[in-house]
Amino acid sequence: MRELTLHILDIAANSVSAGAEKIIISIEENTNKDTLSIKVVDNGKGMNADMVKRITDPFVTSRTERKVGLGIPLLKYAAESCNGWFKISSELGKGTQVAVQFQLSHIDRMPLGDIADTFLTLVLGTLNVNWIFSVKHDDKEFYFDDSELKRELEGIELTEPEVIRFIRSIFEEGIEELQLT
Repeated sequence: MRELTLHILDIAANSVSAGAEKIIISIEENTNKDTLSIKVVDNGKGMNADMVKRITDPFVTSRTERKVGLGIPLLKYAAESCNGWFKISSELGKGTQVAVQFQLSHIDRMPLGDIADTFLTLVLGTLNVNWIFSVKHDDKEFYFDDSELKRELEGIELTEPEVIRFIRSIFEEGIEELQLT
């Protein structure tokens, strides 16, 4: 994967497959600490302790269509290769939390990618999930909770072209103001 947003999509897809109804994605750039942190928290079915221990093995996956799962192992490798770390915790019936940190200025750190398009894809691709996004750059923050928007729309579909344009503008303007590196 060439961009971190592709890893975010992969982890979010795992959360959706695990039956999560609420998924929180947090991205934080801290230039003072020289860190880029990403966290994905869900309330899906979770994993037992043995699966959590083995999840970074590329030959361990819960998917039935293939016998390898490269997303998590590649993300862990990418973080550790950039003076960072990877953590995962999970509890059956309660959900999973994936957290990763990179040295922000590391020459091998892959670019973040198009956050606005990634968030838009997640919101429109899984309408039954409550998505919460938080993107921070030092002391600035962009926050979005789609439950507020869904409540305001009172039955108007998120997939209506005007609504899609509106959501896209929220993401693009909010993230652009942060001036991420």
